[in-house]
Amino acid sequence: MGNRKISPWAWIPSLYFAQGLPYVAVMTISVIMYKRLGISNTDIALYTSWLYLPWVIKPFWSPFIDLLKTKRWWIVTMQLLVGAGLAGIAFTIPMSNFFQITLAVFWLVAFSSATHDIAADGFYMLALDVPEQALYVGIRSTFYRVATIAGQGLLIMLAGGLELWTGKITYAWSITFFILSGLFLGFCLYHKYILPVPITDKSVIGNVTAKNIFKEFFATFASFFKKKQSGIAILFMLLYRLPEAQLVKLINPFLLDPLAKGGLGLTTSEVGLVYGTVGIIGLTIGGIIGGFCAAKGGLRRWLWPMAWSISLTCLTFVYLGYFQPQSLIIINICVFIEQFGYGFGFTAYMLFLIYYSDGEHKTAHYAICTAFMALGMMLPGMAAGWLQEHIGYENFFVWVMICCAATIAVCSFVKIDPNYGKKEVELK
Repeated sequence: MGNRKISPWAWIPSLYFAQGLPYVAVMTISVIMYKRLGISNTDIALYTSWLYLPWVIKPFWSPFIDLLKTKRWWIVTMQLLVGAGLAGIAFTIPMSNFFQITLAVFWLVAFSSATHDIAADGFYMLALDVPEQALYVGIRSTFYRVATIAGQGLLIMLAGGLELWTGKITYAWSITFFILSGLFLGFCLYHKYILPVPITDKSVIGNVTAKNIFKEFFATFASFFKKKQSGIAILFMLLYRLPEAQLVKLINPFLLDPLAKGGLGLTTSEVGLVYGTVGIIGLTIGGIIGGFCAAKGGLRRWLWPMAWSISLTCLTFVYLGYFQPQSLIIINICVFIEQFGYGFGFTAYMLFLIYYSDGEHKTAHYAICTAFMALGMMLPGMAAGWLQEHIGYENFFVWVMICCAATIAVCSFVKIDPNYGKKEVELK
């Protein structure tokens, strides 16, 4: 196997599709499933927000993936564990204490998924040379996004169809997770055979001691906080997405809740279409346009337009909350606008993370940035359900708009090189 030439097309699309699905299952599918199974918004937002934790603490165990085994081994093993975890969720959904058990299994799936992310991204850099990495970066991003559409869109619509066909919500969601599990067992077997075997993909356990790894890790970690404007940068990472961090936990419950409870009363399949398909398309288009704009004018020039974009488009949910339109076309348009604005505005956030990470230890520093990114979603999301159930959807969406002030405020303090992000500096 080590001698055969394997085209990157044979494994990059499937690898990054497999990377995206567990995250969607943990962060989005779980929310919709719990809502359909009668769990309160308070509990859904609180406990599913805790599932961000493996991505928050990911930098702390990532050095040991280099120490033990190979990236290839970690990829295949984690896909097997994710598949087993999803099967465990499928088996326990019909139980009376399903909420506690499935949450525990979801956490194990999240931990396995976060570990898979580390191994997959590392393997990508080992298996491809630099020109190939640049060539296929768009392909990996595209198939990660396709996984999002498949998870939030097609799988949710499948679950909705199964609800109607079986007549029992628990059976419908069990079948859905069995299908997901089977898919991951297929990924495991396929990647065990098809992934290349790079010479550089090897364990370093005999060459580097755990003590040295710890020493280097803490030195790298300390250097992150010694960088210029580190305090402002961390506040930016935590607060730029404060409105969206709360909104994202309640979008699906809002779409599913009946009109009497302030929701829109959509079916499970309709939610898969509206948020999981149309919304993701809007998010993707917004991100693509944001990337083109940033490449043309640089991060500093586009920071404010993107900050206002991620903020003002939340107004669509204020409209939906107050007027509760029943036209699926209107709902789709509103969700598309909000997700487009988020995708466009999120470009500035990701570019800032790369900008702040630049320099020595940039890979490790970027991993720490992503940990703060996950923490910025986890903490606000935990209280979002409790707040919504106390003040209602209408006032909750107004509160989200008020939180947009935090986004604008942190943008006022960050300092960015005016040429950063441009393809080239224009000479005048």
